[in-house]
Amino acid sequence: MNTQNDLTKRTWAEIDLDAVRHNYHAIRAVLPEGCRFLGVVKADAYGHGALRIARLLQDGGAEYLAVSCLDEALELRNAGISMPLLILGHTPAEYTGVLISNNLTQTATCLAKAMEYSAEAKALGGILKIHIKVDTGMSRLGYLCAGKYFDIGVRNIISSCGLPNLDVEGAYTHFAVADEPDEESRRYTQQQFQLFQDVLCAVEKNSGFRFRIRHCANSGAVVSYPETALDMVRPGLLLYGYGDSGRLGLRPAMCLKTTVSTIK
Repeated sequence: MNTQNDLTKRTWAEIDLDAVRHNYHAIRAVLPEGCRFLGVVKADAYGHGALRIARLLQDGGAEYLAVSCLDEALELRNAGISMPLLILGHTPAEYTGVLISNNLTQTATCLAKAMEYSAEAKALGGILKIHIKVDTGMSRLGYLCAGKYFDIGVRNIISSCGLPNLDVEGAYTHFAVADEPDEESRRYTQQQFQLFQDVLCAVEKNSGFRFRIRHCANSGAVVSYPETALDMVRPGLLLYGYGDSGRLGLRPAMCLKTTVSTIK
């Protein structure tokens, strides 16, 4: 025991893995038959311990995990996590070989980046698996497709799907306010979902290409918009027991504790 470090731990977090396991099964129980489960373990699983959560989900039969960046993905791979891993953020194209050799799925957020990944993968003689991210209103990352950008966005996605040495497995979007209960937020989320479906429909109609995995249901959507489950759901904080509003009977997995320093 390292006494020096022990003395500094006057406040700590305790993680209940049984609560996470309960939440995982409770969420799975409300999903449509055949719907995949992607557990978001970015940012050290929101402080809950990415490796332990990843092991729990891998042993529990989850189909996918998601992380923010390459470093987080490699940490899990180096610790023996072998299940599919989606990187939600940007990875520079120069690391395409690392992505391929570690069997990682990379998000492509625009045609230019997809072209860079394709060129690197072709030069290496490998195949990189990617998911296309569609910006339907989060206004963060993704192919622009709203309003006047719809046609060019669809064309760019079709072009990306046809690039050599890319295995375009999936497409997804992110709901901005799915966890907000007001009517304006509900309308906005429904508009995002409709736009996502319209984009996928236009891609298939104009190219014949159909994504094998379509996912858009984040934590808020899993609770309030079950129709958005599609092929896979992507719960983040919900997995750890937050944002449930009592509907699914989830249990908070983290408890903060401290010591009493003075009573006066």
